[in-house]
Amino acid sequence: MNAEPFLQLDRVIHEKGRLGIMSALMARPQMPFTELRDLLQMTDGNLTSHMRTLQEAGYVAVSKSFQNNRPLTTLALTGSGEKAFRNYVALLAEIVEITREFGTEPAKVPAVK
Repeated sequence: MNAEPFLQLDRVIHEKGRLGIMSALMARPQMPFTELRDLLQMTDGNLTSHMRTLQEAGYVAVSKSFQNNRPLTTLALTGSGEKAFRNYVALLAEIVEITREFGTEPAKVPAVK
């Protein structure tokens, strides 16, 4: 069995919270922080932490502005973020196909380290 797709999974995206953020931004490439927080049922601190990780990877851009004299933080998917997410989804599809080829017996599917 070819374990290569497992080894290529992007660890920045693979974490549950960041996967949720990236999925939401693929559906809607720009979202206010509070809307994203509420959608994903995250705390401010948790979303901020994941936002920074994605920003450092170049997958999201964060902008701060004012709307009706109130601060507004907006997250936007970058081109490299979209490319990374599409690659991640393609690798998951490949992993699903490998699993089908070898059956669903857990011992036959390599663990991701």
